[in-house]
Amino acid sequence: MRNFIKLLVVALVLVSCGNNDRGQLVGVEGKKWNPEKPYGMVLVEGGAFIMGKADHDIAGLNDAPTKTVTVTSFYMDETEITNSEYRQFVHWVRDSVVRQKLAEAAELAGATGGDSGNDRSIGSYAFKGSAEEGDLTPFQEFSRHYDPMDQMINWDVDIVWDESKYPDEDYVYVMDEFYLPNDQSYNGVRMKNVEEFKYSYKQMDVEAAARAKGDRSEYIKEYVVPIYPDTTVWIKDFHYSYNEPLHNDYFNHTAYDNYPVVGVDWNQAKAFSDWRTQYLNNFRKSKDMAPTNMFRLPSEAEWEYAARGGLESATYPWGGPYAKDDRACFKANFKPLRGDYAADEALYTVEADSYEPNDFGLYNMSGNVSEWVNTSYDAASYEYMSSMNPNVNNKDNKRKVIRGGSWKDVSYFLQVSTRDYEYADSARSYVGFRTVQDFLGNSLNLN
Repeated sequence: MRNFIKLLVVALVLVSCGNNDRGQLVGVEGKKWNPEKPYGMVLVEGGAFIMGKADHDIAGLNDAPTKTVTVTSFYMDETEITNSEYRQFVHWVRDSVVRQKLAEAAELAGATGGDSGNDRSIGSYAFKGSAEEGDLTPFQEFSRHYDPMDQMINWDVDIVWDESKYPDEDYVYVMDEFYLPNDQSYNGVRMKNVEEFKYSYKQMDVEAAARAKGDRSEYIKEYVVPIYPDTTVWIKDFHYSYNEPLHNDYFNHTAYDNYPVVGVDWNQAKAFSDWRTQYLNNFRKSKDMAPTNMFRLPSEAEWEYAARGGLESATYPWGGPYAKDDRACFKANFKPLRGDYAADEALYTVEADSYEPNDFGLYNMSGNVSEWVNTSYDAASYEYMSSMNPNVNNKDNKRKVIRGGSWKDVSYFLQVSTRDYEYADSARSYVGFRTVQDFLGNSLNLN
């Protein structure tokens, strides 16, 4: 009898493990996956190209000698990240921080469960209970990132921003934390304290961890990054110049929604990329879809390959060697003449989809704003970097490459091979960014 039971158990195991594969090696099927182009991006199919300066540019050859390199396929934003797109990030973090504080205040006041109304009491913003796996909306799943108690932030009730409609004293007390004192506000506008709104995320130094043995926790670092752009760059970048309207309105006014965001340093661009990744993947998780790859800043090689648009050894994204077309119209937004910023019909930045795109469908790879890339500046890096997906990013080197030139630059900086840099913690009125996402698989199999 005992032997019979053993045989029965073995038979059941074989049947359950076999899963009708008839004993054959059929592999383990993952979640359904189809390549999906992210909204607002274009596919840049990988390949080899000659990176660096042409031989006639003797000065440029010092830090950008020609080198044949190969990059894999990736998606890239067809425009620079706009004010409107960056505000989506800012508003999400801002609202998450405020809701977290309101929920904590409701808990201290003994309010649990919350009301269903929008402005009844602090209790309306109480935590919605412990977070259960599979029981969260994308907003709630992502907002757990901010909640050390692992409770559900309430996204069902609108935040009351009008101080004349604050529901109770507890609400007033919480909201006062997020505003500057009255003596620091003017023109009847109550100013938010932007330093109160920060995005935190963790990232592993994969290159260092891959070469190490044992515990990798020391290679995981948490970053806490202020999210608001520095609007004072419009003043600080230009002495003896009237730029107050841009300081006051450029980021916040809807008239500039489709203009490229500026005043964002390299660390903020990285934080935005992480948020965009988490935001999309938590939505996909809620739909039981396979996760997609992370958004990130492009490497210097990826940026130059994309900027060239498939034109080998061209000076500009449109070819060259001139910055005008055959009708004498400028091809990009830059400083074409001494003291004359407006000869190209643009005084400062223009909408991110202005001018003609290059042959990959990418707008303003030259001009408008320079763009952060995920590469540290080293004048000698072309000599020792790999020829396959080259990138040199030294965490101790705070000089980060910017590419493409901007509205305030002369045409030399618009050349697709010209290198420039800013320090990672520097925000400028002429530096923005766009993101990329690795293509999963081989793009040649799309057709």
